[in-house]
Amino acid sequence: MSDTTFDLTPPTEEQMTHLIAGLDEQERRVLLEHGTEAPFCGTFLNEKREGVFTCRLCGLPLFGGGTKFESGTGWPSFTAPFADGHLSYIRDTSYGMVRTEIVCARCGAHQGHVFDDGPPPTGQRYCINSVSLAFTPKGEPLPDRLGRGEPEGMAVGDRPGA
Repeated sequence: MSDTTFDLTPPTEEQMTHLIAGLDEQERRVLLEHGTEAPFCGTFLNEKREGVFTCRLCGLPLFGGGTKFESGTGWPSFTAPFADGHLSYIRDTSYGMVRTEIVCARCGAHQGHVFDDGPPPTGQRYCINSVSLAFTPKGEPLPDRLGRGEPEGMAVGDRPGA
């Protein structure tokens, strides 16, 4: 997990309107309407580079590349979030199941679900929609989608999980 502090203040209404305007139909359905993408077709399913996975909507770092693993489920899976407080957990009883939905703690965009059947060391499997994420390779600046400056916009370095 990162020891860098990110601004978790939600985007303003104007910022949200601007961010939402940049989404395509599938991104809107998943991020805003809590949908899911089809398994085994996501952009980041086979992504193996070092770097950081950020919220597609607001750019908040959500997962480090070093926490990604092959779960065989058809969606990118991670063992732990990038930092405490970057995800919010919501009880989801849709489709006749009881699950834990995860959303970006800053903007509320749907990411996927977390399950207790992951590998060590956490035993968690964060099952995420590729369409909910953006990826920043190690050495490139993080997206500063809200124009807040540092630490967003700084290069992805040798932080834990990156």
